[in-house]
Amino acid sequence: MNFDLNEDEEMLKALAERFVDDHYSDLDHRRGYLAGADGYSPEMWALLAELGLVAAPLGFESGGMALDATAIATVFEALGRGLVVEPLTENVMVAARLLERIAPEDVQESWMEALAMGSRRIALAHAEHGARGGRTFVATTADGIGALTGAKTCVPAGAGVAAYIVSARESGAPTDAAGVAFYLVDAAAPGLAINPWRMADGSVAVSLTLDAVPAMRLGGSLDDLAQNDLLASLARSAEALGIMQRLFDATLDYLRTRQQFGTTLGSFQAIQHRMSAQYAVIEQARALLNLAIVRQGSDGFASAVHGLRAFLAPASVELGHEMIQFHGGMGVTDELFIGHGHKRLLVLSRWPDEPQVALDRFAGVA
Repeated sequence: MNFDLNEDEEMLKALAERFVDDHYSDLDHRRGYLAGADGYSPEMWALLAELGLVAAPLGFESGGMALDATAIATVFEALGRGLVVEPLTENVMVAARLLERIAPEDVQESWMEALAMGSRRIALAHAEHGARGGRTFVATTADGIGALTGAKTCVPAGAGVAAYIVSARESGAPTDAAGVAFYLVDAAAPGLAINPWRMADGSVAVSLTLDAVPAMRLGGSLDDLAQNDLLASLARSAEALGIMQRLFDATLDYLRTRQQFGTTLGSFQAIQHRMSAQYAVIEQARALLNLAIVRQGSDGFASAVHGLRAFLAPASVELGHEMIQFHGGMGVTDELFIGHGHKRLLVLSRWPDEPQVALDRFAGVA
């Protein structure tokens, strides 16, 4: 990053980089973490909490540091370089911050300390069949006593959580976005069926089936979700940029050492041109990230974040394709960071919606 950080933010950046160096330098460690039942390492999650990285994005009242866009981008880019699998984005940037934003005071008192300390996790359950990339499609319903019925198709980092924040359309409410509110559902609630599955990057998501599941009404609106998701989207983009830089650097080292036809691969002009093009893509992405950062607090922040994602999502996947091709068949194996990084970029490029949706929002037509 090219921005000045205050002392606390510099400390968090150093902690994130040290965490990566100490625990993600070996691909075998990452594979072991990812193979866990919930798709991450509880020990590493506890360590991130001890370092303050779990609480840091939360508000001061919750024991966090209320990180701004600069600090969030810096920390998540560092974590992206390490291909860290612990679900900070989905469980903290999305779910915990949304709970902090919309929950009544008594609910926050019951939950936020444990979330900040990492002893409990929650996940957002919003996506449904038929949504087609939009936020407003919600078929799950809440009856007059707050019991929920419906299905949520994809809840990333939803395995092993203590509860879910579930969007539902309230009985008698309008059929547009105004009729949707959020509910807190205990993971052990009767009538709730949880089906875990692996995403393309190996992380664990779940689908939920709700059959008159008792829930606590939190309130909030889809506008709260959209506003909350801006910094989460920035974090995802920063993570993707960190992965892109990691793949580019690893490939550059490979091309400088791997020999073919009696000379290094990096000496071929065609390969140099293609690597130069991808270097330019990384610099474009970084410039767009910086633009989003400087626009925080202004009317142009949302547009800048959507524009960043609209560019970065397809560009990152294309970069992954190029880096794999330079490595040949080894690039897609489980033995190299290249394949792991590309799979993560695929997921980041498609979740929580397609790049075209971000482009439509950037253009003001969605």
